[in-house]
Amino acid sequence: MQTELAPARRATAAVSTEHGVLTLTVAGQLCGVSVLSVRDILGPQTITPIPLAPPEVAGGLNLRGRIVTAVDLRRRLGLSPREAASPPPMSVVVEVGGELYALLADSVGDVLALPDASLAPNPPTLDPLWRDVCAGIHQDVPVHAGDARLLIMLDVERVLDIS
Repeated sequence: MQTELAPARRATAAVSTEHGVLTLTVAGQLCGVSVLSVRDILGPQTITPIPLAPPEVAGGLNLRGRIVTAVDLRRRLGLSPREAASPPPMSVVVEVGGELYALLADSVGDVLALPDASLAPNPPTLDPLWRDVCAGIHQDVPVHAGDARLLIMLDVERVLDIS
C-alpha cells in the first residue's frame, strides 16, 4: 500500500509549483505577502495609539470586537512617513502565532499566482533593513497590461519581530 501512495505524493508535489501572493505597495515599492497568512483586508481604520509602544507600532484597531496591533510598514522599513495629503493606509490583517496583526500599506493590489521557481534570493544590494524582513524577490511581475515590476516578498514573521 505504501508503494501506491508514494507516486501520488510525488505527483501532488510536482503540481504545486505556484503560490498565491497578495500584492501591496509601500512608498512606491511593490511588495507581497503569502495569501496563506492573510486573514482580512481593511480600508482606512481608526487606529488608537498604544502608549510606550515601539515607533513601528501605529496603535491598535478594532476588528469585529478584537483588538489588533497595527504595524506601520513605512516605519518598520525605515521609510519616510506618509504625507498628510496622501490617502489613509490600507490594513492587511495577518495571523502569526494565533495573534492578529494589521500591516499598514499605502495600497493593496491583486492576488497573483507566482511560480515558486521565480523567487530569487535577496540581492546583495538590498538595504539591510529590507533584507532582514525579505523572503526573496520576484522579478518582472506583471502588475498591469505590459507593465512588469520587481516584487519584494515580505516574511511576515520577520516583519513582526520588532525589538
